[in-house]
Amino acid sequence: MAESSSSSSREDLIQLIKRFGAYLTVKMSNFFSLNNLDSRSVGAIAGLALAIVFTWRMFRSPSGPQRRPPKRQAPTTSNSIGRAQFNTTVIPSEISSPSEDLRAQNVVDEFFQPVKPTLGQIVRQKLSEGRKVTCRLLGVILEESSPEEIQSQATVRSSVLEILLEITKFCDLYLMERVLDDESEKRILVALENAGVFTSGGLVKDKVLFCSTEIGRSSFVRQLEPDWHIDTNLEIISQLARFIKYQLYISPIRPERTASNVFNSSSLEQFFGCA
Repeated sequence: MAESSSSSSREDLIQLIKRFGAYLTVKMSNFFSLNNLDSRSVGAIAGLALAIVFTWRMFRSPSGPQRRPPKRQAPTTSNSIGRAQFNTTVIPSEISSPSEDLRAQNVVDEFFQPVKPTLGQIVRQKLSEGRKVTCRLLGVILEESSPEEIQSQATVRSSVLEILLEITKFCDLYLMERVLDDESEKRILVALENAGVFTSGGLVKDKVLFCSTEIGRSSFVRQLEPDWHIDTNLEIISQLARFIKYQLYISPIRPERTASNVFNSSSLEQFFGCA
């Protein structure tokens, strides 16, 4: 009787481990689908070992203290015979209960809670690890959308500052714009400086380029040969599609037809999921 109960318990434990292994496999495949592992991910991998050991020990330990079957007494009357037959029924103590399965699943679920990627990880993933980026200022970095507006003021969008900082951490970033006079150039540089764009060290004033025509901006881009170009002018985007690996067209209106290497977003913040 004892050997049969022990064998059954072992079989139950094996089945539980198999179910746990299948469940863990699905969670692992989702966990390691991230393209980049940072220090927190490495720490999570180390924690995986602890989770497995903890769960294994939980399965291994019995659900409660074993109960000894009561001694069988000699039958004296019909009532005592019924009691003796009832007492000989032994409840296996090591069979897994639903509560144990739920505890194991909760341990795995808690460990594999999705980790929200950082803005730096999102930027690298969205830019496909590109190393050089060119971007126009009007309508993307600046609140103003025309060269005429710049003649009176230049305002940096505060919502793009953190994105610019992340881009400059691993990309060679160039900003460019068409202006109507020298005062507009100075106004733009002062606005960028006051916003703290040049304090991170990734972007310098020499990488802010100015021209007098839209064709001039297109020429800048072709000479620099970036991995990404960001613009609000669909005509320039279309002209550069053959020469630039990827482009981002900033516009609230999605064009009907664009090249396969051209992406569309209503804003820079929207493209990187910050809006």
